[in-house]
Amino acid sequence: MADLSLRNIRKSYANLEVLHGIDLDIKSGEFVVFVGPSGCGKSTLLRSIAGLETITSGDLIIDGERINNVAPSKRGISMVFQSYALYPHMTVYENMAFGLRIAGLSKAEVDKRVRNAAGILQLDNYLQRLPKALSGGQRQRVAIGRAIVRDPRVFLFDEPLSNLDAALRVATRIEIAKLKQSMPDVTMIYVTHDQVEAMTLADRIVVFKDGYIEQVGTPIELYRNPANLFVAQFIGSPAMNILEGKAEKDPTGSMKCILDCGVALDLGLLPDGVSVGDRVSVGIRPENTQIADARANGAVFTGTIDFVEHLGEVQILYVDLAGSGRKYLIKAYGERSYARMDRIRFTARAQDIHAFDVNGAAIAKRVSPVGEPTFG
Repeated sequence: MADLSLRNIRKSYANLEVLHGIDLDIKSGEFVVFVGPSGCGKSTLLRSIAGLETITSGDLIIDGERINNVAPSKRGISMVFQSYALYPHMTVYENMAFGLRIAGLSKAEVDKRVRNAAGILQLDNYLQRLPKALSGGQRQRVAIGRAIVRDPRVFLFDEPLSNLDAALRVATRIEIAKLKQSMPDVTMIYVTHDQVEAMTLADRIVVFKDGYIEQVGTPIELYRNPANLFVAQFIGSPAMNILEGKAEKDPTGSMKCILDCGVALDLGLLPDGVSVGDRVSVGIRPENTQIADARANGAVFTGTIDFVEHLGEVQILYVDLAGSGRKYLIKAYGERSYARMDRIRFTARAQDIHAFDVNGAAIAKRVSPVGEPTFG
């Protein structure tokens, strides 16, 4: 079991700073996923925790001990890399046992640990095979097993599924989830650029951008209450639709957002810092968009379908939104079939609409659709 604390962690290469004062607490037994686009600093931070990168400044603390200058082999950390890095001339058993033998453990202890890890990962029947006789998913499980046998305080995973095809990614992701369930006291940190992996595996997700933490929370917290526009569009697939507008007051004094496409949304009581004339961004997820029939009124959008992706149980509609020049994506469920050039009307529930101020920060109060659409 291990608690891990990062205090004002900075990392620079010459004059280029890539981590800008990272503060984060990870509780013992948590599965935390670092997610973000390429170059955001997530892998650099993971390697800094492992000791493979030198921290420029700040404190890395495990169970109350500052370990900035502790050798990687002495930190009680095991890391699983993108590449399997298996010895091709050694069997699965020998690959998993190699580090333990170098550490001087007895033959009996090595055998006990290897067979225990093989049992957890369902590798018992492959122990005498060479890596070339294994599938990609099996090789990755061997790499994970090599980490398990060391009985670490913290597991680090650096994009371990990126070299696998789609089917193997899903299967191995399930194996990693089962591994965490079988080792509930072990702290795990997992790096990926794939937000689906993050959503399905994590107890908490840490979203990175340009060397900063944008938001930390459970998968459902980040999905339902993104702190800013970046998180809103990064979490969720397809990405959230973002529409632009301006804050205005109607004759009754109610504050509204008049979208550039002409639809009026009632913003209610806006927080300090947002006033009449300010630009406001509104976000609606494709899966939270409902097709509206001809009788629907209120804040109803209209558009023309430009393209349809048929995915079996769902259709992804790429809609040219009237009055905006923008594409709007809709996840359409049900048996109705859609085609290019179909003209449709759609809307969303008030609780499913997000609003962001001119700086991209989330507005605390959700917007509510009111009034007739005012296209033209």
